[in-house]
Amino acid sequence: MNKKILTLIIISLCFVSGLFSYYLMPDQMASHWNIEGQVDGYVSRNFGIFFLPSFLLILALILLFVPQIDPLKKNIDKFKDDYEMFIVWFAVFFFYVYVLTLFWNMGISFNMNTALMPALGFFFFYVGVLIEKAKRNYFIGIRTPWTLASDKVWDKTHKLGSKLFKLTGLLVVVSALFPQYSFLFVFVPIIFISLFLIIYSYNEFRKEEK
Repeated sequence: MNKKILTLIIISLCFVSGLFSYYLMPDQMASHWNIEGQVDGYVSRNFGIFFLPSFLLILALILLFVPQIDPLKKNIDKFKDDYEMFIVWFAVFFFYVYVLTLFWNMGISFNMNTALMPALGFFFFYVGVLIEKAKRNYFIGIRTPWTLASDKVWDKTHKLGSKLFKLTGLLVVVSALFPQYSFLFVFVPIIFISLFLIIYSYNEFRKEEK
């Protein structure tokens, strides 16, 4: 099946799920959970039902459109299938979060962190798959001044970044066993990876210059 159509089907399922659940939702819906998995934010029913599907639709359209105006569009075409598959999994992840939110507001009790982490871990793992395939462009991947200036630096940085994101994905899945610390398994590795890859790409570029 065409991946763009599949993405739209998943987004449509979000809207349909919301509409069928509308009268099962309380007037004030739980919408945000803290790092301990406890609700600390509420929104009106209309906002809770329609915001996330609408946001997902807009975001998916942006993700599909922006590569078309990238000056290095020819490079994006080289991993187009992987990128469109990423958008599919992106939509699946949002749909999963949306369904969890609906179930919670129906009165079904569970630890949100425990339920969320495996899906978030898989998402990070697929980010690793995508950036391993990504070729130099201005929109998708690890974009530092030094990766954008050199195909060699881009490839080396993304090869390493792919491994780090995949490892982070596995750690996030394991974090479901420790829900009270789960967000540490997310934020600490992501901050480390971001800083490390910036420094790494700079050093690789300096080596290339020499």
